[in-house]
Amino acid sequence: MDDGQAISYKVLRRGTPVLACDGPEVGTVRRVLENARENIFDGIVIDTHDGQRFVDAPEVARIAERAVTLTVDAAEAARLPVPESRLAARVGMSTTVRRAKRFGRGMRERWDRR
Repeated sequence: MDDGQAISYKVLRRGTPVLACDGPEVGTVRRVLENARENIFDGIVIDTHDGQRFVDAPEVARIAERAVTLTVDAAEAARLPVPESRLAARVGMSTTVRRAKRFGRGMRERWDRR
């Protein structure tokens, strides 16, 4: 199968077929994940028959115009992890920010009292 020319992860389109290294299609691209601050490809979330799965960047062998090829076979692709919820990550960060602010206020009050 001709998957076209290699492309950047930044132009990878939703719905592009995802193929295991042994050939069968394991799903389609749902979302591309990147570390925007450092401009690094982090992985992709794919839609499969069993729901969404996360494919880490080292498990992506090639990104092309018409297909994404993985370094894992179909059996391993079936055992890929479920992606973490971004909402849960945001809640964790907001809790951390609140705690840091509270700690900073306490330190400021102690500094002013000395």
